[in-house]
Amino acid sequence: MTRSDWQTEEFERHRQHLESVAYRMLGSRSEAEDAVQEAWLRLSRSDTEAVENLAGWLTTVVARVSLDLLRSRRARREDYVGSWLPEPIVSIENGPEDEAVLADSVGLALLVVLDTLTPAERLAFVLHDMFGMPFDEIAPIVDRSEAATRQLASRARRRVRGAAPATDPDLREQRRVVDAFLAASRAGDFEALLEVLDPDVVFRIDVGGVAPAARPPIEGAEAVAAQVLQRGSRLAPHARPAIVNGTAGVIVVPAKRPIAVVGFTISGGRIAEIDVIADPAKLRAANI
Repeated sequence: MTRSDWQTEEFERHRQHLESVAYRMLGSRSEAEDAVQEAWLRLSRSDTEAVENLAGWLTTVVARVSLDLLRSRRARREDYVGSWLPEPIVSIENGPEDEAVLADSVGLALLVVLDTLTPAERLAFVLHDMFGMPFDEIAPIVDRSEAATRQLASRARRRVRGAAPATDPDLREQRRVVDAFLAASRAGDFEALLEVLDPDVVFRIDVGGVAPAARPPIEGAEAVAAQVLQRGSRLAPHARPAIVNGTAGVIVVPAKRPIAVVGFTISGGRIAEIDVIADPAKLRAANI
């Protein structure tokens, strides 16, 4: 086996891990793929004979590229109108790939919270808390001391624990709640909607950051129920079951192409968050 063949084989062996790191860093499948591709290009141009831990080397490269992308995105985000949501990972429910999707899933609610962190906080939290990388290896990536890197992760951890709702783990129970929500939406039943919505439910829609369709998040069961009945009742008949980032969700397909992906965060048997991704670019990236 040539060295080039060995590099290719090793890279493919670690690809899924690298994509998982990049997606959690970026909340974007397309950007995550770009970060992983850049790692491959750097590997192909590098002499890695002295590298003892190739997986760690590749992870560091992906983390650095992701950090740069986060910093440049932060500067661009000032012009984004309305809610920003991640590019979803979608599969058809009960498909053969369900187990793999669920095993490597990260919910939309968590990704939304991660997007509120600084790039350095996000990197420290993702690499340490999600992938177990030691702080002495993370510190050089963010150009901080080990102690300062620990503080970055600690601040991020407090933000995540205080903001991301705990998701009910049973997918069948999630589906029951989502089905009840859809039935109430189709029937125009305000009271039935209130029964399945958490009192502090948050509704977000991402249409691509452009006016006039863009709007800020809506909070509270009554306000969200009114919004759903005003706009969502026309779309509910076209909702098809799907798994969205590891939880029960739907894709809305009124014709040949989907016009929205809807993710639900179910907590305590009620819907705590509704995230509607209607940005055409993100729908294309979801490959549905």
